[in-house]
Amino acid sequence: MLAYRHAFHAGNHADVLKHLVLVQILRHMNRKDKPYWVIDTHAGAGGYALHEAAAQKNAEYAEGIARLWSRPDAPASVADYLSLIKEFNSSGALLYYPGSPAIAQRLMRPQDKLRLFELHPSDHRVLDATFGAQPGVQVRCADGFVALKSLLPPPDRRAVVLLDPTYELKTDYAALRNAVSDALTRFAVGTYAVWYPVLQRRESHLLPQQLRRIAGQADWLDVRMQVREPDASGFGLLGSGMFLINPPWTLHVTLRELLPWLTGALGQFQGAHFALEQQAS
Repeated sequence: MLAYRHAFHAGNHADVLKHLVLVQILRHMNRKDKPYWVIDTHAGAGGYALHEAAAQKNAEYAEGIARLWSRPDAPASVADYLSLIKEFNSSGALLYYPGSPAIAQRLMRPQDKLRLFELHPSDHRVLDATFGAQPGVQVRCADGFVALKSLLPPPDRRAVVLLDPTYELKTDYAALRNAVSDALTRFAVGTYAVWYPVLQRRESHLLPQQLRRIAGQADWLDVRMQVREPDASGFGLLGSGMFLINPPWTLHVTLRELLPWLTGALGQFQGAHFALEQQAS
């Protein structure tokens, strides 16, 4: 049940899309002085050494961050993301990939708060050792979907909630939908960022439409990118998406500008493509 370790997938194409979006959201949040919280329901270990055995096993970063690392033609928003990742690699070589907690902490201000949840005992130990004593950060070994209920609404009524489960179990899909629905009931104006996989699986195909129904009349943005061609096995991560509820109003334009370049950079077959849809008031 707790077999998944993100270290095997660190820096892959899904991480690139997820963290590009996260950086843009937090840049937007920082435009106002008022404090905010970042809540990461499935935080993982917080950061990953790409030269160690776990990351080297499948070397998924080679088809993700490594493809962008030395590109001189990156759009401004991608260059911003890359400059942030390079801050964690001071030697200039790509040796380390920060997880969402590390990226969030680097961008947040002293007045902002970071709440991190991770159930895997080994990953939680690493996460707590890295972030547990940091000012404004709380780390808990808990189910983030359940714990989210106790945090909403936050005191200053500004928050970014990142929901990034493993989707290893079919029950993850229902748990995610229930968590988002409950969160919107408690805190309708929060920004919710849901990462989801693009798979040859019915649950994966249905999830974006289900999230649109849950969002109701709220603004939403759905971005997804497929970089791999389906094969006969029916397995494997073909791409990924981010479903945003109450996204920054600037995000649609930013993604529209960068997605053609990003899909070309990360695409592993001629049919690589992206989709970008929104509901905006």
